Amino acid sequence: MTQNDRPRPSNEELEVILNSTHDGMVAVDSSGIITVFNAAAGKLMNVEPEDMIGRVAEEVIPNTRLHIVLKTGQEELNQKQVLGDVTIICNRMPVRDKGGVIIGAVSVFRDITDVMCLAEEITNLKHIQGLLEAIIASTEDAISVVDENGIGILINPAYTRLTGLVEEDVIGKPATIDIAEGESVHMKVLRTGRPVRGARLKVGPGRREVMVHAAPVFVGNELKGSVAAIHDLTDIRRLTEELDSARRLLRTLQAKYTFDDIIAVSKGMALAVEQARRVSSTPATVLLRGESGTGKELFAHAIHNASLRRHKQFVRVNCTAISSTLFEAELFGYEDGAFTGAKRGGKRGLFEEADGGTIFLDEIGELPLSLQAKLLRILHEKEIVRVGGTQAVPVDVRIIAATNTDLEKAVKEGRLREDLYYRLNVVPIFIPPLRERIEDLPFLCQILIRKFNQAYGRNVTRISREAIEALSTYDWPGNVRELENVLSRAMINMHYRDVEILPEHLPALDKMGSRFGYTQPRPANEQKGAAKELRDAVKDAEISAITRALETAGGNKRIAADILGISIRNLYYKLKRYNIT
Repeated sequence: MTQNDRPRPSNEELEVILNSTHDGMVAVDSSGIITVFNAAAGKLMNVEPEDMIGRVAEEVIPNTRLHIVLKTGQEELNQKQVLGDVTIICNRMPVRDKGGVIIGAVSVFRDITDVMCLAEEITNLKHIQGLLEAIIASTEDAISVVDENGIGILINPAYTRLTGLVEEDVIGKPATIDIAEGESVHMKVLRTGRPVRGARLKVGPGRREVMVHAAPVFVGNELKGSVAAIHDLTDIRRLTEELDSARRLLRTLQAKYTFDDIIAVSKGMALAVEQARRVSSTPATVLLRGESGTGKELFAHAIHNASLRRHKQFVRVNCTAISSTLFEAELFGYEDGAFTGAKRGGKRGLFEEADGGTIFLDEIGELPLSLQAKLLRILHEKEIVRVGGTQAVPVDVRIIAATNTDLEKAVKEGRLREDLYYRLNVVPIFIPPLRERIEDLPFLCQILIRKFNQAYGRNVTRISREAIEALSTYDWPGNVRELENVLSRAMINMHYRDVEILPEHLPALDKMGSRFGYTQPRPANEQKGAAKELRDAVKDAEISAITRALETAGGNKRIAADILGISIRNLYYKLKRYNIT
């Protein structure tokens, strides 16, 4: 649902809301004429609200300053104002439209007597104590409270369960009474007026090891005490284990992309998508091959979501991101006592986490040689052996591997087992680089524009034909990932009111500048001129090279493409673009 689609209150509902508030409210338009005058305002001024609508505020409200706020555009907060026999506290603010133009002003006020009563209640320490008792008695966190002199005034049942101390042991006693070892955090807070975080102490007769967070209690600007939350370190250790589990879950997030998310207008990309769709319904191992940034992980997500395993785990493993010393333990798990620091009871590996689902081995070409035999065992025997264990654990896992390296060369150099290569290369899918799927470029740009509109709060609607042409002449060594970077920078360079990406918004498309961000920004007029010069130079050079290649090849376009070192599809695209016959 968009913001415009959300239901809005009717005028009748707004009137009921305004008249139900205890605060008086008066609003005027840009001419100072009253447009809102609620019931509370009428009560304070002893007038009928309907009699005030449409009248000039300066003429009917004593000592009003709304007309001054209209002129100055400045807020006036917590201002006293006399209304007959009543003194009020008033906040006055200008009302602006989306363009920042003042279209009115509003005043919100109340009788100062109510404010003074409220202040007295807030400064009443006994009232605060009563509120604290009601709040903290129901929490599972162990809490203790002391007054400004460091004397205990409040504990909750969770505190008693943790420390073994009851109210008679603590209330009316110094803050140090529960400390078995360490410095009282309450006294430190009262001494400094600042919070204390993560203090380790031993408390109570059982010398329970705990971690304490404490904070000062201020009433106004006056320090009135200290409140502390006490955590059993046993709970801390449990939370640490849960955090570790959460981190593992981040690596095992369900696949979020489908084939509908893949742009495949070009023949090469359409072929890759079709191959991936066909293999999705099978349990076959898939090897995704392509340059960095072409979208291999996107394909892996889509294959999993189109498979019968889509309701099970999708586990992503970056073979280059895990330390070699921990790699085996992370992938295959370990038994209790397998090595120093091993978790008691052992730990399941990522292959076990993916049981029944899919595991995506990204950058498979970087898998250590020592682990390749174990991976081969999984592919062949459908089972793993944990580190430090001897018992085989069966796993039902569909493997999708991806690489941007030359696996055949790795086999020849002895960095990849030949038998593993054949096991992985059951269904190879080649994902074309962006330079060979230029037909997809406009569609990719629109997808990315929508993405960055959400991220940056922009309203860019399109990219110009000239900008597309400039992007089309680039070689894109970083592929779609680099395109994402370029468009992100372009939208950042745009004025917030601009809705169309133009060539002058684009960063310099040289390899070093585009890939590593070292290019210095230039003035817009220089960018526009430079972009035009670059496009013209590239165009002339490409036309000349294509013409010479066609002459050399005797008009045979396939041979010409080989001479130029580009695909036949890319050649046809350039022939059409430059109107070469």
